[in-house]
Amino acid sequence: MKKEIFVSGVTELAGNHTDHQNGRILASSIDLGLRARVEANGADSVRIRSEGYDFMEVKLNQLAVRTGEFGQPVALVRGVLAAFQELGLRTGGFDAVIRSTLPAGSGLSSSSAFSVLLAKSLNELFNGGEIQPIVLARVAQRAENRHFGKPCGLMGQLVCALGHTVYADFTTREVEPIRANFRSMGLTLCLTDTGGSHAGLDTSYARIPADMVYVANLFDKGVLGDVDPAQFWSRGWDASNRPVRRAMHFFNENERVPRMRDALKAGDAAAYIRLMNESGRSSEELLNNIVTSATGDTKLAQGLEKSARLLEGRGAWRVHGGGFAGCVQALMPQDYFPTYQQEMDRTFGSGACREIRLV
Repeated sequence: MKKEIFVSGVTELAGNHTDHQNGRILASSIDLGLRARVEANGADSVRIRSEGYDFMEVKLNQLAVRTGEFGQPVALVRGVLAAFQELGLRTGGFDAVIRSTLPAGSGLSSSSAFSVLLAKSLNELFNGGEIQPIVLARVAQRAENRHFGKPCGLMGQLVCALGHTVYADFTTREVEPIRANFRSMGLTLCLTDTGGSHAGLDTSYARIPADMVYVANLFDKGVLGDVDPAQFWSRGWDASNRPVRRAMHFFNENERVPRMRDALKAGDAAAYIRLMNESGRSSEELLNNIVTSATGDTKLAQGLEKSARLLEGRGAWRVHGGGFAGCVQALMPQDYFPTYQQEMDRTFGSGACREIRLV
């Protein structure tokens, strides 16, 4: 029996690089995503056809980590199947045809959406749809961490699995659904794809959690979310030190996330815009995830600089997601969006800037 499955992409609203340290996040599903038609095939393999990608087939008895597959979609197929088996959940062979409306390299959690889509397929086809979303999210995260080689936290997978706007604290395990609608606040949220490549950025991404863990270890903790903020700030830190700056970003951002949540819930546009700009400056000045010597790509920096010129005094702008390449997230009054979109498209190409709607 064929089943239709949809998993949305994710936009990070607050909590830039906090989730992998058991911090707080505010993120939302959006109106773009992955849609699949899946059907059990009675065979011993999963076979996937997806527009823009090579045909993928993974045998159910060949699920060991293959480092040569790091960063490739087939690794996620292998990883999700392996995680299901390790948890004692039922698996089976199935065929899938996938269509995507997620722009490539947009930072909209396409790898998380793909992993969750695979997990949902196995859930619906072989487990009666009884597996809870948080378990599906953990499965997807494990696949990304172990088989895909991406040291990510749980933000993208959790929001993909739940399918709505979410505030989460990964230390206390609080998860709160949020009713969010920027349009009712008279605002437009958008992303601009600056065209920077994510190729060769694996080590740049990996250094961020590694730097934060290094500081956490100074307090005999595994992640910064387990470190008492007062104890951290009581130290006489040298802010020229990269791991220290990144830890400073974590504690500032982690404290800011619930305030952005509250502003969003209250429909307080002025407060949200102010806090979003604080978040963006922290990512640029402390987290330093805009430009990396690994590629020398400055397109993201150019997008942020142009957004600052266009939106100073009227809106907000910040790096979206992991950084170093990809998208600028911006928020502005609805009547100004056509002007902003035209100017960003003029620099980065027609269609580079698009409105993103939360679901």
